[in-house]
Amino acid sequence: MPDLQDGESVKMQGSGSKPYVLKNVGGVYSCSCPAWRNQSIAIEKRTCKHLRKLRGDEAEQDRIGAAGPTKPSEGKEKGEGPPLLLAERWDGAMDLAGWWMSEKLDGVRAYWTGKEFLSRLGNKLHAPEWFCAGLPAEPLDGEFWIGRKKFQRTVSIVRRQDKSDLWKEARFRVFDAPEGGTAFEERLKTIERIIKKNQPPYALAHEHELCTDLDQLRSELESRVRKLVPG
Repeated sequence: MPDLQDGESVKMQGSGSKPYVLKNVGGVYSCSCPAWRNQSIAIEKRTCKHLRKLRGDEAEQDRIGAAGPTKPSEGKEKGEGPPLLLAERWDGAMDLAGWWMSEKLDGVRAYWTGKEFLSRLGNKLHAPEWFCAGLPAEPLDGEFWIGRKKFQRTVSIVRRQDKSDLWKEARFRVFDAPEGGTAFEERLKTIERIIKKNQPPYALAHEHELCTDLDQLRSELESRVRKLVPG
């Protein structure tokens, strides 16, 4: 397997338009992806799917030891969350051109495994069978959503275990197809293909738009705010 010598770095394409940077500094491996940066353990014990792809699972597990996180595809303990796509936080300086933007919904995050829905903590969400109709046998990442300013209503419905008709108020808005391609653009096309082919009655693709510059971002933000504020 390829590896990085001390002081070396390499770029690897992730879900965004710009590649992530993987480094080895004094034997401490790092990646600029959110999954590596957001871990609450010592930096020498962190890993991510990009480092595992570069170095191999065995090499990474030997490096971080038992204290490190397990590979996402391995068996999960109860309460351990699925591998969710995380948005990047803009630092106010990075060029926005080429990044994908979408409205942040006030709903409940949900991960379709191909068989059932899980919460972000890995707990089962008891969606009725008819709600799951048309969903594929492959993972989808998204959010249960009813409407703006209806977060509490959404929570009260999706936490129920009786599979009631109240679920008809909700929709599963799909952000990502984790196994639908390497680049995010590929995965967006996978979502479109699934929705068009299967026509799930309670799922739809969440809208993403390619950002051109800060002015466009501000214009989109103002448009969303106008929908929330009367007058």
